[in-house]
Amino acid sequence: MPTLADKRILLGVSGGIAAYKSADLVRRLQDQGADVHVVMTAGAREFVRPLTFQALSGNPVHTDLLDPSAEAAMGHIELAKWADVILIAPASASVMARLAGGMADDLLTTLCLATEAPVLLAPAMNQAMWRNKATQANAQTLRSRDITLLGPDAGSQACGDVGPGRMLEPLAIVDGLIDFLRPAQILAGKKVAITAGPTREALDPVRYLSNHSSGKMGFAIAAAAARAGAEVTLIAGPVRLETPADVTRVDVVSTSDMLAAAEQAADDCDLFIAAAAVVDFRPAVVADQKIKKEDGNDRDVLSLVKNPDIVATIAGRRDRRPFVVGFAAETENVIEHAKLKLARKNLDMIVANDVSAPEGGFNSDHNQVTVIDHSGEQTLPAALKTELAAELIARIANKAFSGN
Repeated sequence: MPTLADKRILLGVSGGIAAYKSADLVRRLQDQGADVHVVMTAGAREFVRPLTFQALSGNPVHTDLLDPSAEAAMGHIELAKWADVILIAPASASVMARLAGGMADDLLTTLCLATEAPVLLAPAMNQAMWRNKATQANAQTLRSRDITLLGPDAGSQACGDVGPGRMLEPLAIVDGLIDFLRPAQILAGKKVAITAGPTREALDPVRYLSNHSSGKMGFAIAAAAARAGAEVTLIAGPVRLETPADVTRVDVVSTSDMLAAAEQAADDCDLFIAAAAVVDFRPAVVADQKIKKEDGNDRDVLSLVKNPDIVATIAGRRDRRPFVVGFAAETENVIEHAKLKLARKNLDMIVANDVSAPEGGFNSDHNQVTVIDHSGEQTLPAALKTELAAELIARIANKAFSGN
């Protein structure tokens, strides 16, 4: 999977000869899976035409703060909210000074003040301008406000001078951005087992009992745990999803199969996350042949028996018990039912969600969950499952291994 897959990057291009390198930077970011919108200052448009960046990015180029047509579509506040990160490359001495002064006198500086996303700068200017005490003071001010500077590099410059002030090459900027966005290795050295997707219980060779789980939430959690440095075993029911990078996958079908794989993984794991939507009952008898309709028989009785409770089994261990997190997929009284499961199944934490909600639950790419443990509860804002997964892993790691 590309390193910047699904990342929304707002690339600011300010005035300077290095602006021509930003065209290559757009492509390098896209090669890593990023969605790129470009914002150009008036100075940047003197060096490169907006049409160049529009053709490369596949998105409209944003230039004016008070553009009525732009405000009618993705206005400047919406653009600030859209971005996962703002990257300014090149960042001129003027842009750095205006950001350090808290100014919002054009679209780019306004976006930097209006966003809650991280801001990174790739400075580019003459070596004397970079060394100037005012520029160095501005750089220090920006760093103190958690703005990250990538570079500058040193070498020959367009004006003929030699020294620091060159913008980093596009590949170096991409590498710096990837390093910045790489999650902290909060699960380094930890072994994590995760169940995901549905299980199936055969009625006969043709039919089975199951549910609508897509496995997307569990797979997203597995990917987030791997990015956080864990050694991850993903126990997956029958789903059509690609295995996340650096994750060991074990495919199962029935609840009994999933339990066996879970117990084996739990023998050697520090954290067990039960995100699978397990079928609670299975047929008492599985027919050897396809069950046929019988003349005069409008319906038949299906005898069911309870399936083993996987998460309760792992949480009930006396030896080799990991930190155990369950999921509660509910359609009513969500928090109440989740709290009862937390206590009844002896869990350390439970993640509850309303699967009847239109913007969450089964098959959706979005979800909204409430995290509950024995100290309280917190509802997280609705978000993409990939984003929620990273937040959940951070919270679980903090609770399980930091004692908080």
